[in-house]
This record gives sequence, C-alpha cells and structure tokens, in this order.
Amino acid sequence: SLILASQVALFYSASREDAALKSRPLSGFSTGLGDWRFEREIPLEPEVVEVLRADDTLNRLYSKPGAAAGLFVAWFRTQRHGQAPHSPKNCLPGSGWIPSSSGVLELAVPGEPRPIRINRYLVSRGDERSLVLYWYQTPNRVIASEFAAKFWLVADSIRHRRSDTALVRVVIPLSGIGDREAEELGADLVRRLLPNLRNYLPS
Repeated sequence: SLILASQVALFYSASREDAALKSRPLSGFSTGLGDWRFEREIPLEPEVVEVLRADDTLNRLYSKPGAAAGLFVAWFRTQRHGQAPHSPKNCLPGSGWIPSSSGVLELAVPGEPRPIRINRYLVSRGDERSLVLYWYQTPNRVIASEFAAKFWLVADSIRHRRSDTALVRVVIPLSGIGDREAEELGADLVRRLLPNLRNYLPS
C-alpha cells in the first residue's frame, strides 16, 4: 500500500542507527536435532555470498533414516544499508525451480505462545522435486508474509531501533517419499530447530 511504502521510505532515510547487537556464530548451531543428524556443511559460492551480503550464514545437510533435509539460515544485523533477505519466492525460479503449489503451513512449536505460520512450496526442476519451507525470523516473531515482514521492519525500527532479521529455509527432497510425508518430516525438523535457533539470534 501507499502508506507502507511511505513508511519504508522513511525507515531507509532515517539517520538514527540500529542498536548494537550481540549474536552467537551460526557455525556453532546444533549438529543433532532429535533424530536429525548433521551430515555436512555446504559452502556457499563466492558470488552468492557477494549478492547475499548477510552478516552470518548457515548452510547444512541433515539426515535421518530414509530422509534428508537442507537447512539454510541467513542473518542480517541491520537492513538500513541495503542488506536484506532475498525471498525464496523469487530466488527459486531464478535457479530453475518451478513452483507447482504454494501455501502457508501452521505449526505448534515448543516455546512459542501460539502456532507459527511458515511458507510452504512444492517445486520441481526437471525430474527433481522438493518441498521448501521458509520464514523470516525477528527477535519477537516468526513471519511468513513478505508484506508483514516489511511492516514489522518499520515498526521494530521505530520502537526498538532493531531491523535485524533472519531468513530460514528448509528443503526436503522428494526422493522416495510422498508430499505428505515430506511435509511431516519438514514440520518435525522445524519444531526441533526453531527453539535452538533462538539461542543464536539476538533476543
């Protein structure tokens, strides 16, 4: 809307800097999440790092019997100077992944006062198919909508001098499993990783 656009413009033009923040390096993130076990780090290509401009990242492969999952986290200390998450909604087609369905998944997560809402995409590239779950995580909330993320960016900046956020993405390859099973696996991983992730992001 025009009002939100004006608020975002005001946010970027404001001279007041964000509050100083302390975070734990994502490299120390847990290698065991319930039945999910760390397999390996996946290095980001230099050109991806340059475009992303995140202050910290995590890109790992986890697995459990009969399933695998990719976990990607990009954390941004501030969004005042042009750094901001790149929406998977736009990046996936750019990488050749074509969405076949999309929606929002609602999950009850330990430690959260109410069910969280995250994005759910089924994508394909040639013969490959995957389930993609992603959300934006700020100090006080989990956000699915890009529009809502912009709204809270402005609100938190004004009230708390905070514009830090993390993009969190989970990818479940649909190799030998169905859509429903993949969704259950993804939901299980999200429930296990989110409480742990809060320990690494500024509160």
